[in-house]
Amino acid sequence: MSPKEVLQTYWHYDDFRPLQAEIIESVLAGKDTLALMPTGGGKSLCFQVPTMVKGGLCLVVTPLIALMKDQVENLRQRDILAAAIYTGMSRDQQRVALDNCQFGPYHFLYVSPERLESEAFRKRLTELPICLIAVDEAHCISQWGYDFRPSYLHIADIRASLPEVPVLALTATATPAVADDIQTRLLFREKNVLKKSFRRENLQYVVREVVSGQCSVISGQAAASPTGDGREEKLAQIVHILSRVGGSAIVYVRNRKRAQEVSEVLMASHISADFYHAGLSPKERHSKQEQWKRGETRVMVCTNAFGMGIDKPDVRVVLHHDLPDSLEAYYQEAGRAGRDGKTAYAVLLYHPADRAKAKRRVSANYPPKEFVEKVYHCTCDFYQVGLGSGLDHSFTLHIDELCQRMRLPVLQTYSALHLLDQAGYIRFEEEHETPPRVVINVSAQALGQYSLSREQIRLLDQLMRQYSGIFTDFQYIDDTEHELLVSLAQRHIITYIPRTVACTFTLIQERQAEIYLPPRVYEERQTQYTERLRAMVEYAEQKQFCREQLLLGYFGELSAPPCGHCDICRNNKYKSAH
Repeated sequence: MSPKEVLQTYWHYDDFRPLQAEIIESVLAGKDTLALMPTGGGKSLCFQVPTMVKGGLCLVVTPLIALMKDQVENLRQRDILAAAIYTGMSRDQQRVALDNCQFGPYHFLYVSPERLESEAFRKRLTELPICLIAVDEAHCISQWGYDFRPSYLHIADIRASLPEVPVLALTATATPAVADDIQTRLLFREKNVLKKSFRRENLQYVVREVVSGQCSVISGQAAASPTGDGREEKLAQIVHILSRVGGSAIVYVRNRKRAQEVSEVLMASHISADFYHAGLSPKERHSKQEQWKRGETRVMVCTNAFGMGIDKPDVRVVLHHDLPDSLEAYYQEAGRAGRDGKTAYAVLLYHPADRAKAKRRVSANYPPKEFVEKVYHCTCDFYQVGLGSGLDHSFTLHIDELCQRMRLPVLQTYSALHLLDQAGYIRFEEEHETPPRVVINVSAQALGQYSLSREQIRLLDQLMRQYSGIFTDFQYIDDTEHELLVSLAQRHIITYIPRTVACTFTLIQERQAEIYLPPRVYEERQTQYTERLRAMVEYAEQKQFCREQLLLGYFGELSAPPCGHCDICRNNKYKSAH
């Protein structure tokens, strides 16, 4: 079938969106391709359609487990076989998924970048009929990208084993320097960038400056910020804007506590709202997300944990309560508004105190090197890992507990763990869902001595048949029978660790006496981070140039005309008229 026939047969669309056809043609010609497409531009079809045309297996590298699951389910609903391998799957589950991709009519295998760190896994990939490697969120491979992840660097190892297989790298946010770096690190045979304009004709960018001491009304009461940082004034602005602009909305905040506080203020102001952050259980997050997607909740107040992979077309306004860390992050989050092509608003609330807060973020994200080394040793001591030991040992890490016991500041500890990850001492996976685990504590013969219910016997028999190593090692399982598992654990027949949301700390070197943070990890990235924050502050404070023009220039579109409808353009029109 031709690409258009595949599109019509499986996705029931009449034609491609702008740039999709060109990207697909490039991939089908066997060219390494970097596709720069704005958020919501239909990136997934750019690797799904050519794979169905070729008939082989596409390896999709993506950091988002929730997105993997959603896309696998979406493909299966279209009668396209797909599999995913991610943290928490047992070895047997991984083996079955890989066997299906090798011997069955599977077309897509989704993996996390961390999976590629295993040499055995990379070797197994060479046995699969891979016809395309798709790299989602490709900016993560670049040292100059705002969200660099060391695990992405192993994608180049796959290319060495599969030299004839083309790569399609996809991202919504890349400056010219990042685009060049992506192609270099992915070993492109020749430079090939296909780029859609970052311009969003229907999206209006606005910065609303608030000043402390202004009297505002929230739920009938006058409010002025006692701290002088504009918090109450920002809340009043959010209520005012959401009262004026109808439809679905997202409000981004920087921390979990604030997410809940803002949602409570909105509810008190008779605006349907809920809050979302990574500290909620997977069940809570899924429930809140679905209610918002169905329109049962109008406003989602959230940290940046919300939004990736969510394609809700009718979001009318995205509000930022706080400055994001970069224009890349702001553009991506603001771009979740107006995907249906109708008028939508991206509103950034700014207070003069935000400039000083931005400066403080630099020291919080890049604490002194001595502190980073202290966190390394405190964490190893916390888990009783001695010098010269601990290689490949993994631990479930609750940051609050670690910081309380070792008397460490929470925010700087998070940052220190990320720096240790980038320096290659540990692998630090920030809060993710850990599936339930079980190990059977008694032998198969001894089980006969216990008085067990029929249901308990059935469950134990099922576990023994499904997980061959369950008598010696913890096995990740499906916990649909939670109550039965708890009853067996209470009798010490099994050890059962329920599903949790936590961080994972893995030593990828033996514990060292001293650590070294090279300039590429510390000084260079600190400088990059400072420059990104400076650009973000300048965007918020300047009152002369078109907002969209500045954003497009940042992403390399230097000749873009003024948009005509951002707050600066409207103000200039007003001045000209008077």
